[in-house]
Amino acid sequence: MSEMSDLGRLILLGAPLGNPADASARLRDVLATADVVAAEDTRRLGRLARDLDVTVAGRIISYFEGNEERRTPELVDELTAGRVVALVTDGGMPSVSDPGYRLVRAALEAGIPVTAAPGPSAVTTALALSGLPSDRFCFEGFLPRSPSGRRSRLRALADEERTLVIFEAPHRITAALADLADTFGADRPAALCRELTKTYEEVVRRPLGELARWAADGDPRGEITLVVAGAPATPATRPDDDTLRAAVADREAAGLTRRDAITEVASSFGLRRRDVYTVVHQV
Repeated sequence: MSEMSDLGRLILLGAPLGNPADASARLRDVLATADVVAAEDTRRLGRLARDLDVTVAGRIISYFEGNEERRTPELVDELTAGRVVALVTDGGMPSVSDPGYRLVRAALEAGIPVTAAPGPSAVTTALALSGLPSDRFCFEGFLPRSPSGRRSRLRALADEERTLVIFEAPHRITAALADLADTFGADRPAALCRELTKTYEEVVRRPLGELARWAADGDPRGEITLVVAGAPATPATRPDDDTLRAAVADREAAGLTRRDAITEVASSFGLRRRDVYTVVHQV
């Protein structure tokens, strides 16, 4: 067990997504020596410890979405008492669409050191396996559960040029893919990554329309990470002179001064103000 100090330490553990062989030596050491191990699922922690031949000597407590608000102050008390607290989720890094963010914030606000034993991540694993551009990407986590909320979120993301990484539940994946194909276009490249690092790992790389049909026919199960190519970059096109003059005239008719109208039109079209001024005042 760790020696007591004025302040403890919070350690986030990157747990294997499915294959225990992916566990780091540091994760093994922390599980064996931490004073407290907060686990999203204590039964899965027990299986992981057995697979790794590690004895968890510290106190084990459950810490999941349903109790993290109540348990966070308790864990902060342990930290301020000088204990080392390890946080482990069912797989991947804590606080990345998993419990942990609330505890990290509370620990930092209490002046507690926070560190990590980095490990597997479904986000970066799926991105690497997708075959899609990975130099720039954004992680959207889980889409809203309601169909209307999901479609609204997808409309807001339709023009995103970075590769998108999305988590989705198996019972919603068919509807989500249909909405993605409808909103982003059936030809947008994508990859569905299922059961990463596990026995039945599968990566299906197809355009969204084909992927939606595949999911409808196959009813994919297990933990799913979806990677979707970003929107094609749209080159800026300069409107013709008549369009610019009309836009300025419309704003003047609405009560703006010509100066303000020109400034607003230039901003709306991404042009320099002096270029719009020249168009408006040319003979």
